[in-house]
Amino acid sequence: MDWLTATYDIAADEATAHARAEALALEQSVECPLEAIGDARVLDEIVARVADVRDAGGGRFHVDVRIAAQTTGGEPAQLMNMVFGNCSLWPDVRLRDLQLPESLAERFAGPRHGLRGIRDLLGAPHRALTNAAVKPQGLHVPELARLCETFARAGVDIVKDDHGIADQAYSPAAQRIPACAAAVARASRETGRPSLYAPHVGGSPRAMRDRLRIARESGVRVVMIAPMLVGLPAFADVVDEFPEFVYLAHPSSAGSLVAPSLLFGHIYRLLGADAVIFVNYGGRFAYPQAECGALADALRAPWYGFEAALPVPAGGMRVERVDELLDFYGTDTMLLIGGNLLVARDDLFARTCDFVRRVEAYGAAATA
Repeated sequence: MDWLTATYDIAADEATAHARAEALALEQSVECPLEAIGDARVLDEIVARVADVRDAGGGRFHVDVRIAAQTTGGEPAQLMNMVFGNCSLWPDVRLRDLQLPESLAERFAGPRHGLRGIRDLLGAPHRALTNAAVKPQGLHVPELARLCETFARAGVDIVKDDHGIADQAYSPAAQRIPACAAAVARASRETGRPSLYAPHVGGSPRAMRDRLRIARESGVRVVMIAPMLVGLPAFADVVDEFPEFVYLAHPSSAGSLVAPSLLFGHIYRLLGADAVIFVNYGGRFAYPQAECGALADALRAPWYGFEAALPVPAGGMRVERVDELLDFYGTDTMLLIGGNLLVARDDLFARTCDFVRRVEAYGAAATA
């Protein structure tokens, strides 16, 4: 019998913490009172067990629950259902961590390319990488392609769509993807350095597959999907079906009910994300610095033999913070900047060159 361990953060007092933990274990396994179960096998092999209850202070407790691995069926949707299905509906419950038995982890392939594969594509074995976001949505395809070409001419490694760009009438995917891919490829030929375009290919399962086929025909190597918008199982399915792409996972709609270091650092990686965008400390979102560090570490650290994934801090990033951010994250990182480049308007090319130069200078100094 193999068991996974899910760790939850719950609100409770000393008198009710253990009872609430037991209720959580039942809710996340059999979803009925124990006295309703007459089958000994279900009692022995299916009912989840509370392994530990720890006072975390401030009226909160950390609860470890052992859940039978067989109940997950070895598939993404049921895994998430068993560890955070009904209890996600309870007020003030957060999923903090997840430890899988080897027998369950091996049912998943993890990143097909990961950090090493991305470095190989870009011919950049050691330095930090750069990423720029094409925005705002509402621009027509020729304008988006011009932005892509400007970023690529300035030396940005990966030029990605803003996640708000999908298949709108003003920038339909069937026109946008080949046009932007061609613009980046043209600039890359002119500069003599690799630069890659990452279109946003999210949508319904059918739409994703259509857009991935367009990307393939356009010579695209990197695509972006928001796993929580399209659904974790759908994301895992397209990674399996189109393994040639590098998958850049976007955090949209991820919320805060699952700890970011678990959702982005482990679950996205488990399902095949090669690189993961997350909101950086000190930007326009509220992630603390320690959480960002734990998330980046989770993406890169050895874990069930999966390829390391690339951390991509983003969200209110500024060019002037490059050294500070690389001091914190290290060079196995891709910095994503969007609005702070675009505010330069007519000086966009120069501002982007400055971003690239700062990242490359940091790498040169680190290896000197």
